[in-house]
Amino acid sequence: MSRTAKIDRQTKETSIRLELEVDGGGRWDIATGIRMFDHLLSQVAQHGVFDIKLSASGADQHHLVEDVAICLGKAFGEALGDKKGIVRMGSALVPMDDVLVMVAVDIGGRGYTVLDIPFSDNDMTGFPTDLIRHFLESFAIEARLNLHARVMYGTNDHHKAEGLFKALGRALSAATRIDERLGGQLPSTKDLLEK
Repeated sequence: MSRTAKIDRQTKETSIRLELEVDGGGRWDIATGIRMFDHLLSQVAQHGVFDIKLSASGADQHHLVEDVAICLGKAFGEALGDKKGIVRMGSALVPMDDVLVMVAVDIGGRGYTVLDIPFSDNDMTGFPTDLIRHFLESFAIEARLNLHARVMYGTNDHHKAEGLFKALGRALSAATRIDERLGGQLPSTKDLLEK
């Protein structure tokens, strides 16, 4: 079974084409016009071992980041389909030089975030650090998953952001894996995961 999705979103503010292969090889072709954002998204592909092809343009960073998050969330929802057999929950603890971050996800059908990700606005090459929070919130809502993220300590904002996206990739990789022991059943005592 191929766990893939293609999303095409065209609005007055943004134009986005995204392809996702959950069972990929960690390959990416990402062009949003925001180099720091491209760098962060490539971490999700590399460390989640997902294939992501993304072309996005827009008039401003805020709407572009938000709409990419929406598209990536939709793509995961579509690619996972009925979610039968997935592990469902995953977490990752990632060090990045001076920084240690934790991300945990539950692909349970409800979009919710708890974020403890303080930034100092110290070196993001023109990319507002508040967009990290907005991306994670928008992604979780659209992917219908719980996402908890915490910067446990550290000072460098680039390292905090990169660590968060690496950890997101690894947590998603763990949660989206197929557990053969489930025999294709839903990982829920309710036998229901919202789509």
